[in-house]
Amino acid sequence: MASAKIEFEVPMTCEKCVESISKSIADLEGIQNIDISLERGTVIVETSLPHSIIQERIEGTGKQAVLKGYGSESSAVSMLGGNSGYSIGNLVKGVIRFVQTSEGCIIDGTIDGLAPGEHGMHVHECGDISKGCESVGEHFNPNNSPHGGPEDELSRRHIGDLGNISADTTGRAIFRKIDKFITVSDIIGRSLIITEDPDDLGRGNSPESKINGNSGTKLACGIIARASGLYQNTKKICACDGLTIWDERDRARAHGITKKENREYTESNKKFCTII
Repeated sequence: MASAKIEFEVPMTCEKCVESISKSIADLEGIQNIDISLERGTVIVETSLPHSIIQERIEGTGKQAVLKGYGSESSAVSMLGGNSGYSIGNLVKGVIRFVQTSEGCIIDGTIDGLAPGEHGMHVHECGDISKGCESVGEHFNPNNSPHGGPEDELSRRHIGDLGNISADTTGRAIFRKIDKFITVSDIIGRSLIITEDPDDLGRGNSPESKINGNSGTKLACGIIARASGLYQNTKKICACDGLTIWDERDRARAHGITKKENREYTESNKKFCTII
């Protein structure tokens, strides 16, 4: 499996913090290199593991970890549920990242709220969730091929056919796969879909098999947007109260505070961090 560098922002105050974080992830299989900078407040890990496993280990030391950048080439992210995506009943939520490498596109995600078992995952042609998952169009299929699986050649699959993910008994799916045909530049502005049923990879007897893998209802969707690579994200954990810029953003939204008002509030009260 292709490895990539992942950059986390972690508030560290001393060398003991560095030692603790290093020890927390050093024993994981799939770690190629660890670079921890007390001065920058960053932890950079070269790994073939899902980013959430690294993040959970770091946060197990009592430190907050925020993913800042992923990969040295182009990258993208899709948010399911919450304020940035859509899911039926707002039950399914997750983050899926796409990272371009010389070996293909890494697809790294964590999704919660699923029924245990397999669920289909596809890139759809339109980045429009104004009507939920019903306005995203068909599978991304510029070659006009029949539906298939991620291991099939382009003549036998849609580029957007990403196969299945598997949720455990708690409803969580953690996955990291690499696709040899999908590219980040082609999918930015499109949408990602998770379905209720497994994708039969075009090998079933149903008429829907060659169209969508007979994978059932669209449970959740999110627009695929450009994301930061290594060293590209300048956002910081807020020194004022220890919250991340994303926490501050959600707090500001909850209070109906605009970007302009938030900057003014930051300058006068030193509490909210500027939202970018």
